[in-house]
Amino acid sequence: MRGRRVLVRVDFNVPLGTGPDGAPIVADDTRIRAALPTIEELRAHGARLVLISHLGRPHGKVVPELSLAPVVSRLCELTDAHVMLAPAVVGEDVRALTERLSDGEILVLENARFEPGETANDPELARALAALADVYVDDAFGVAHRAHASTEGVAHLLPSAAGRLLEREVVTLGKILEDPAHPLVAVLGGSKVADKIAAIDRFLGLADAILIGGAMCFPFLAAEGHAIGASLCDSDDVEHAREALARATECLPRPQRPASTPRTAGDRNAARLCLPRDLVIGERLSADSPTRVLAGVEVPAGWMGLDIGPATSALYAEEIAAAGAVFWNGPMGAFELAPFAGGTRAVAEAVAAAPGTTVVGGGDSAAALVQFGLERSVDHLSTGGGATLELIEGRTLPGLHVLTDRRSPRSPIGGAGVA
Repeated sequence: MRGRRVLVRVDFNVPLGTGPDGAPIVADDTRIRAALPTIEELRAHGARLVLISHLGRPHGKVVPELSLAPVVSRLCELTDAHVMLAPAVVGEDVRALTERLSDGEILVLENARFEPGETANDPELARALAALADVYVDDAFGVAHRAHASTEGVAHLLPSAAGRLLEREVVTLGKILEDPAHPLVAVLGGSKVADKIAAIDRFLGLADAILIGGAMCFPFLAAEGHAIGASLCDSDDVEHAREALARATECLPRPQRPASTPRTAGDRNAARLCLPRDLVIGERLSADSPTRVLAGVEVPAGWMGLDIGPATSALYAEEIAAAGAVFWNGPMGAFELAPFAGGTRAVAEAVAAAPGTTVVGGGDSAAALVQFGLERSVDHLSTGGGATLELIEGRTLPGLHVLTDRRSPRSPIGGAGVA
């Protein structure tokens, strides 16, 4: 790799804050740190790095507030490299900068989504990106489900490989799907059943127990005939939930139910679908809303279910503690508001303390772990949100598929498409 220019697609789509001087700063550098193993390994071999990432949704326009300048500043602090920010994504000026790079130096291209051709996977943009480098490495698992110019298009034009982060994500999540330790417990929360119905279907044939929380529990409760008050729920989700309930072996709550026991070999649909047995409700989605803890799940008119209750939290923690492997994606309630954070905190603490393998599927679950200071207490914290779910669901991810497509140039590094 010495002396070669390597275009590395990273995921630096990080939250921004404001520094003491009013300038934008990186509020959470987790994704930047996650890319460091690949960056440092390539630098150690003398590569000249050209990093490309998106930040936010500028919709193909230059939005100064979404410049990668704060990311470059943080990357400088995390490495001993000479790091520069390009004035644009592509163009003659950018190409000239790449040609002047020395071994181990880093050039960060401006926000990829400043270019309208990025999300359209424009072939012209892909060719312009390929002209900046000799080799392409994809280390951005968080956007592997997007067929964009910087994630899929350019990989057809250069010798291409997966970076260390992308490799670890695929190997770890693949083990959950192909050879999990049992009992396997899937904890699924979030807003809509429709967003996770394919993941529920996958785990119905794979897991021993599926623990449902967040707003997506209300379509399930409605499908069972419970009153849900003003809780978030739509009719399509109720139908999805009804179908999932019909496929599940049984549905909790059920008195004195023991924690998970391993599935019988060959029993494809043995997963137990566990629903809340109590709830925390509020009159509105607000930190100062009046709240109540329901002993059951019948939500009064005018009230909203906003968290699982303490009995459910204890039940879910018991299931997690007995698991050989845990996959968690989606909060149990509106954890960003203190009155409704208890269920998500209980699950986060149970996952962090679990003796089995623990995999947390990015997005809000990762944010919750960070909020509770538990992000270093799980075996694998995925950098993907949608990509994690799509991989779990068994979909083809364009950013992964292109790296194993025999029609694409093969990588000269690492063999088997891994940098």
